[in-house]
Amino acid sequence: MEEIAASVGNYVGISAPTARLAIGHIFAFLETRDAAIGGELIARVPGGREAVAEALAAPRRGLLGLALGGLGTLVGKNQKDVIELTSRLTSMGLSAAQLQKLAKAVFVLAEQAVGRAELQTITDTIPGFSKFLWPNG
Repeated sequence: MEEIAASVGNYVGISAPTARLAIGHIFAFLETRDAAIGGELIARVPGGREAVAEALAAPRRGLLGLALGGLGTLVGKNQKDVIELTSRLTSMGLSAAQLQKLAKAVFVLAEQAVGRAELQTITDTIPGFSKFLWPNG
C-alpha cells in the first residue's frame, strides 16, 4: 500500500499518508456498496484492509464535512453514500480537481484488482459515475 499511496499521492498532489487515508475511504465506500466485490478488492490490494481500518477509525474533520454528512440523511441511499464519501474526502482538504484525479487513480487500481465488469456493477448504481470513469464505454 505504501507504494500505491505514494504513486496516487504524487498524481493527485497530496501526501502519501493522505492518499492512503483517501484510498481507505474509497475502498470502505465500495465495500458498503457491494460487500463481495468490495471485499475482494480490499483483499487483493496489499494493505487494503489496513487502509480501510485506518479510514474508518479517522475522526471527521471540519464543519463542511459534518454538514454534508447531515445532508445525506435528506436524500436517497445511493446519493447519501456518495455525499458522505465526498464530505470525508473534502474534510481532508482535497479540492474538486483532486477528487476527480483521486477517483480516476483509485478506480484504475480497482479495475486492475477485480476487473471492469465486477467494478462496474458497483459504479453503475451511482448516476453518471461509470460514464465519468469510462467515457468511451
